[in-house]
Amino acid sequence: MKTNSILIFLLFISFFSKSQNSDSLINKYENIADKLLTSDNKLAIGGYGETHFNQKLSSEFKNNGKLDVHRMVMLIGYNYNNKLSFISEIEYEHVIEVFVEQAFMQYKINKYLNFKAGLLLVPMGIVNEFHEPTTFNGVERPVIDNTISPTTWREVGLGFSGNVVEAKLKYQMYLINGFNGFDGAAKMNGKSAFRSARQKGADSYISSPNFTGKIEFYGIRGLNFGVSGYFGNTQSKLYNGIDKSDKNAISKADSSIVGITMIGFDARYKIKGFEFRAQFYNTSISNAEQYNYFTAKNDSTPNDLGNSMIGYYAEIGYNVFRPLKNIKSELIPFVRYETYNTHNSVGNYLTKNDSYNNNQITFGLTYKLDKGLVLKADMQLNKSKADKESSKTFNAGFGVMF
Repeated sequence: MKTNSILIFLLFISFFSKSQNSDSLINKYENIADKLLTSDNKLAIGGYGETHFNQKLSSEFKNNGKLDVHRMVMLIGYNYNNKLSFISEIEYEHVIEVFVEQAFMQYKINKYLNFKAGLLLVPMGIVNEFHEPTTFNGVERPVIDNTISPTTWREVGLGFSGNVVEAKLKYQMYLINGFNGFDGAAKMNGKSAFRSARQKGADSYISSPNFTGKIEFYGIRGLNFGVSGYFGNTQSKLYNGIDKSDKNAISKADSSIVGITMIGFDARYKIKGFEFRAQFYNTSISNAEQYNYFTAKNDSTPNDLGNSMIGYYAEIGYNVFRPLKNIKSELIPFVRYETYNTHNSVGNYLTKNDSYNNNQITFGLTYKLDKGLVLKADMQLNKSKADKESSKTFNAGFGVMF
């Protein structure tokens, strides 16, 4: 039923779009890195940042609000010539934490093919690549992009990307480092999924490469549709230095990893002030039972990583200022329905944890004073299968991009 609904929605968009101007446009949802790569300047600089206020609401208890300069980011790129470029993204989170989110070189082989190497964003879904605060509604990023696809998800790797304008297709395909599954302790479980297992290029190690890729179609005006995938095994430090003929050591190391197959679908559609977004993730995890028991403190309390995870959302918004021709700013009321379950399926040795099965509704306002400056406010209602009532959180903040 859910699959049929998605297909009907996409067919509706295709039919409606035929009445529009037929000349297709290249993806308008550019991130800063894309803009720096196409800059006419040798040295190109950009940045983004956001400050948040979060307040949990309760009829029974008082709760302090939280004020946070969530992130401030600088991007610095250098275009050596019309073929060779370098892009870096340095992020300060919560004022005190410093991360490198991107650091890669790109060589333009021809108009269809680019070679990339370095710290790369994993091209899963929408927000992992387009995570600047002016590019999405809501103060916080969608929850499935925090839990299942752990934004901002990046690893060291290499591969190819390109844009086939004639076919209205963009593509990416990379060999990258995998998650840190075991470095003496379990890094994955049912609650946090893969988030704590990101290596982020920070003194990371590799025992086997993973593959990720994405294809995007933009041949219908206003529509961008993507299919993405991630395939491979988690990494384990137990493989380091073991004798290749030691079957017991190899079997032990094999028990400390899992195989991950993640498939994603996403769609963005924007026309005459209306905005639609939808995203879907399905993740299968192999060897979870062995991993859970191996990483447990003892045999009676196994870890609780599930055999599969699922998550999706659909969002609609409308720029109420669009009919007013003299107003360049945008005011977008929006609503997003989201669901995710990190215990979509589990082995017979585990009981599904209902607190990992969540539904969330987010509704609010996005006020774009300029393309590069946005004010946001929203309310989030979250309810897990284990909860009797929904939890409520009010969020507000502003974001900038330049």
